[in-house]
Amino acid sequence: MATATSRPPLRTAIATVCISGTLEDKLAAAAAAGFDGVEIFEPDFVVSSSSAREVRQRCADLGLSIDLYQPFRDFDSTDPAQVELNLRRADRKFDVMEALGTDLILVCSAVSPTAVDDNAVIAEQLHRLAERARQRGMRISYEALAWGTKVNTYDRSWDIVRAADHPALGVCLDSFHILSRGSDPAGIEQIPGEKIFFLQLADAPFMNMDVLQWSRHHRLFPEQGTFDLPAFLGHVLTAGYTGPLSLEVFNDVFRQSDPGRAAVDAHRSLLALYESTVGSVPLDRAGSVTGDSGAVGTSGSDRQVPPAPELGGFAFAELAVDDESGPAVAATLSCLGFVHSGQHRSKPVQLWSQGDARVLLNAARGLDEHPTGAAVAAIGFETRDPAAAAVRAQAMLAPLLPRRVGAGEADLSAVAAPDETAVFFCRTGAADASSWIGDFEPTAAAAGTSPLGLRRIDHVALTQPYDRFDEASLFFRCVLGLPTRHSSEIAAPFGLVRNRTAANVDGSVRIGMTVSVLRRGGQWAPGVTDPQHVAFATDDIVAAARAAVAAGAPVLPVPANYYDDLDARLALPAEQLAALRELNLLYDRTSDGEFWHFYTAVLGGRVFFEVVQRIGDYQGYGEVNSPVRMAAHRRQRRATTSISS
Repeated sequence: MATATSRPPLRTAIATVCISGTLEDKLAAAAAAGFDGVEIFEPDFVVSSSSAREVRQRCADLGLSIDLYQPFRDFDSTDPAQVELNLRRADRKFDVMEALGTDLILVCSAVSPTAVDDNAVIAEQLHRLAERARQRGMRISYEALAWGTKVNTYDRSWDIVRAADHPALGVCLDSFHILSRGSDPAGIEQIPGEKIFFLQLADAPFMNMDVLQWSRHHRLFPEQGTFDLPAFLGHVLTAGYTGPLSLEVFNDVFRQSDPGRAAVDAHRSLLALYESTVGSVPLDRAGSVTGDSGAVGTSGSDRQVPPAPELGGFAFAELAVDDESGPAVAATLSCLGFVHSGQHRSKPVQLWSQGDARVLLNAARGLDEHPTGAAVAAIGFETRDPAAAAVRAQAMLAPLLPRRVGAGEADLSAVAAPDETAVFFCRTGAADASSWIGDFEPTAAAAGTSPLGLRRIDHVALTQPYDRFDEASLFFRCVLGLPTRHSSEIAAPFGLVRNRTAANVDGSVRIGMTVSVLRRGGQWAPGVTDPQHVAFATDDIVAAARAAVAAGAPVLPVPANYYDDLDARLALPAEQLAALRELNLLYDRTSDGEFWHFYTAVLGGRVFFEVVQRIGDYQGYGEVNSPVRMAAHRRQRRATTSISS
């Protein structure tokens, strides 16, 4: 972590290549998301109908600085004639930069067959270029591409810049080019801060592939991949860099997504990275905080964004239901041992509870918002300071959702997750009017001990839109302090499914995120399109399953083939295997523990329930059994809709 003395003012920028649309679309999105500046990616400018002066004026109107023009490729050469042509080309680019109102251009290390492999020669050529730039009031930022023909490491690029010894020449440090090659970024601290002319940031998953293809298609925004960017940025800040934190991310999904959403996601990633590196974010630089949430305002640079809330579990899971799905969901909850324990005083919302597991059935949100008939509409999280959590959410670019609150009712703050699920900050046990549970009038239903013994919500699983999967991970990490702790891929009956789970340290909050590359419609579709489910924890899964079956719960049937395979793979004791077969229970085992679970049928098109028991330190979710569940739900869909496969 960088020390307080090395912390620069927070300025953010984004390369226009990061997001979709025309140059005009990109500039508007960057400004709306709160960026201070942009890097103009030359291909975006070349295809624009706006002149350089018009782009300059548009950026000024939007409050954006133009911090960099890029890229200038293949400058150095073993061919003297080519060097002269490159100098002429640079003069023309300086003309464009002058009209744009920017003084810094990015020069990449050469990838051409005539690239120079002599530091002294490259330094001499760059010195000539830098002198021409100085005469025009321009500067050169030299970057080592990870796939450069000769120069492909940051330390060699710095050696060349140092040898050139020109005040208008410095280095550009790009986290992807440095970390993708496995270079040690600690050496950055030996570069004088004034010679680091620009910083470009990108994260990425670790992938065993050609570095150019990796770079062009799979970069991510900071805190979405596996690079240690806080450590990287700490080295850069310690060196004394004071320029903007700028993003340069090439990603096929981001380049096709809504530019407004992508820009907000990008800006949020820089706020999260800055916080991870220096320990805090100035509130007046993070986002516009409005509303009655709190105790923290936006004036004064000494005000800091509150830290991520410490979540103490799920307060509730809220399901939107309609006239058809509502009774089916309620009947299933009853079979699982829940009781209708409360009715909202002013809204058609029922409270169903068992132990600390609470489910709200909201008939007011219905088909307009959730046309599938039933859906997970909201999740409530327990936190000791809901007001501070709301301030943080807004500062991290998640504005509060408008809500209708009746007289005397709890005024809960909520924000929208990337899949539009509402996220509430709650304090269920509060002794004042902030306790949401006080909005429910107790019903006549007795809340006695259920034979199922469901204690709490173990996890909530939500399918994400394909272009919001990485955004969702960052949202839960940045807004709620829930890092990704578990990832897997499933070869499912209808294609590859990716899973991630964001969770807190003690496992009291787990949010599952799944995504498929292609969502099929019509007859050739999974049994559940965009599935969502709520899982409840019990300490005796066998007893819970017996009670659920006895009560008539629609437990999902499991084929005999599964148990034959389970016997072959794990050689379970005969009595355990018999119980699993009898009760349609699924099972998984790792070196850390065991996982027993069963599912219900789908209720209302996409929602179902799961009951789980974790034994030992098992941290997974029984993903090995997911194809069994998917195929079973498909059979259910065929039976109820009479479709053919």
